[in-house]
Amino acid sequence: MNANVTPEIREIIEAVNYRPAISIILPFEPKMGQKAALSYSLKTTTDKVEQELLTNYPEEIASLALHKLKTIIKNLNYDTHKKSIAIYVSPVFEKVLYLDIAVEERIVIDESFEIRDLIYSKKQMQDYLVLLLSSNEIQLYHGSANMLARIVSATPESYHAFENDTPQRVANFSDMAERKEILMNKFLHHVDHSLDHILKAYQFPVFVMGTERISGHFKSLTRHQAAIVEYIHGNYEEATLPQLQELLKPYLNNWEKVKQIKLMKEIDEAASNKKLVYGMKAVWQEVMNQKGRFLLVEKNYTYPAQHGSREDIIYKAEEPYNKFSYIKDAVDDVIEKILETGGDVEFVDENLLQEYQHIALIKYY
Repeated sequence: MNANVTPEIREIIEAVNYRPAISIILPFEPKMGQKAALSYSLKTTTDKVEQELLTNYPEEIASLALHKLKTIIKNLNYDTHKKSIAIYVSPVFEKVLYLDIAVEERIVIDESFEIRDLIYSKKQMQDYLVLLLSSNEIQLYHGSANMLARIVSATPESYHAFENDTPQRVANFSDMAERKEILMNKFLHHVDHSLDHILKAYQFPVFVMGTERISGHFKSLTRHQAAIVEYIHGNYEEATLPQLQELLKPYLNNWEKVKQIKLMKEIDEAASNKKLVYGMKAVWQEVMNQKGRFLLVEKNYTYPAQHGSREDIIYKAEEPYNKFSYIKDAVDDVIEKILETGGDVEFVDENLLQEYQHIALIKYY
């Protein structure tokens, strides 16, 4: 299972579908406001849910769901330091989550729970890697929020470690500049190889810092362009940790841009390796056949659909809808399916995937 999907989210995904499925996302910061104001907001929300349930569902079913909802609201934790809550209730299921993200009020009553807002809530940490290159050595750092820590690698950190590991014909070169160039390339290949293991364990964006010359060498040979979001040119061999953090600050202050640069590079790499499909119909087919590894979708993109002749075929829904094959939003169904099968999901800004018809999937194979 994907480590980014918490047990609480998985429990909601795997809950038995039973109408009405009530999903409520609300701001909830007791420490920042008056309890009376929060209580009034919760009562207003409950009244909205009650009105819709009694209008659209049998009284017995509506009453059972409402009783569960009112019990949850009565027992909410007002000592929490979180920013919002997500409440999920059906006649056969109940769950409340306290979230670390700011949200706008959202109430959905449907056949299954609304999972999209919970996906928005994950991956909030600013984790990244810094590869510092100089003419004498390399240094690797892991950054997170206001922290930057040196990573000790098994790879030699200086190109001088390779001086005795060159063929005799190289060792005899009278042109020491050429010999140094060969040693540097050999060293950088080893550096790039060491990134294989690190990026398999930590799929973070990478910043490469160094002079234009050495950064250019590394850029020409690295196999990890999809992970590198920025080359920051300069001589930082003697830079202190606070100085490095200050240099990185403009990029970290626009973290969404950093993430999306990395995601678009991953799409390009997947396309080159013939592991990319895009457009709702193609994405649906691959996900239903359990081939989806990583789904990228624009925020607020929806796709009402109709089932085709097979489970893995859909068409864009057109009025009048066939109520027996109608899918209110195929995007939500795809999100749940890919999470169930161990894949991952990331949202990007609107129109960023316009050339990919707003939704793209990186396949396992």
